[in-house]
Amino acid sequence: MSTTLFTAWGYDVSILESVAALVSIIGVWLGTTGRRITWPWWAASSALYMVFFYQADLFASAALQIVFIVAAVWGWFGWAPTGAEPGALSNRNRVIWAMATIVSVSILTPILSNLGAAATWSDAFLLVASLIAQILMVYEKIETWILWIIVDVVGTIQYAVLGYWFTAVLYFAFTLVAFVGWKRWNVSYSH
Repeated sequence: MSTTLFTAWGYDVSILESVAALVSIIGVWLGTTGRRITWPWWAASSALYMVFFYQADLFASAALQIVFIVAAVWGWFGWAPTGAEPGALSNRNRVIWAMATIVSVSILTPILSNLGAAATWSDAFLLVASLIAQILMVYEKIETWILWIIVDVVGTIQYAVLGYWFTAVLYFAFTLVAFVGWKRWNVSYSH
């Protein structure tokens, strides 16, 4: 699937990257609606991106996709058939999750550097913060969307710097979708 489908911004976009992006944007959009059907789409896009990121030597991002697949199964069984019922974290739990992110990124960054990864701190952050955002998504917490916004901005920058323009544009689109999700879940939580 590494065959070039088209060229954008001087970058060859493979069939794999194109299909992964399409399936991923559908899954993320469905997530903003709080529909349970988001999870199979999330699992499929994660499987595709796992292969893509591994081929690009983005080992943490590839490993993260395994976590996303497991979380998709967890989310499917964790959400009610009617969909998500958003809630909020306590201030104490917000601090705990923030500290867990900082400590984990600090530990993972030098490990990725020693492995010769294409990116270190940003890929470590994407792994850790995405994992936490995914857990918060499964638990239907509105803070998931704030974290997804941050993750998607960092992902947009990382993939642009590495020259993966199509994926960078996708992450920019994810950023916009995360704003929609944050708004929708806040409205749902307020009622």
